Amino acid sequence: MPEFKRVILKLSGEALAGDKRFGLDIETIDKIAAKVAEVNQLGTEVAIVVGGGNIWRGRSGEGMDRATSDYIGMLGTTINALALQDSLEKIGVDTRVQTSIDMKQVAEPYIRRRAIRHLEKGRIVILAAGSGNPYFSTDTTAALRAAEIEAEVILVAKKGVDGIYDSDPKLNKDAKKLDYLRYIDILNMDLKVMDSTATSLCMDNKIPLIVFGMDDVQNIVRVAEGEKIGTQVKGE
Repeated sequence: MPEFKRVILKLSGEALAGDKRFGLDIETIDKIAAKVAEVNQLGTEVAIVVGGGNIWRGRSGEGMDRATSDYIGMLGTTINALALQDSLEKIGVDTRVQTSIDMKQVAEPYIRRRAIRHLEKGRIVILAAGSGNPYFSTDTTAALRAAEIEAEVILVAKKGVDGIYDSDPKLNKDAKKLDYLRYIDILNMDLKVMDSTATSLCMDNKIPLIVFGMDDVQNIVRVAEGEKIGTQVKGE
């Protein structure tokens, strides 16, 4: 039996760029897709929220209207979602992309009940275009969608780090990895795991997080099987 019945996998856009700083690395995406397929084969229902930082980040739009910059970022997440869908379908995995902004020619609109039905049928659902609203991150989207589809956990895959540390391990060689945290600790310690809106939403709805590194893509399968890797975040 799988450890979880239904999960949200939060993938950063940077994860899809591989060793590149920008754009898509198809070989990397194919590797990620293969591991997501393994999780699906365990019997776990998988919905993916994908970011767009490999194409556009909010700070890329310096001097630009904030809402416009955020909408550009939403389109970036859709590009990533379609690329990931293509990799999954190449290996025979039924996949649906749903977007929070209506773009019927390339994806379904996000409809909660339809997303749940796809998951129940064993399809992977990729949720793109954020929440459809500017000023909200894809972290917040992951928390919101997890609450809506009643996911048991959000699996937060990080590039270049294997969990949550008490300070930035890239800047502080003495930073300590934390195996367990409460949501309130993230807020009080100002840890840059998820933004405060997403963290508060998880806390209010009692949605646990598992933050883990995906430099080794096999970790996606390990965490879904219940192996204790990364950092767990819960209410108490």
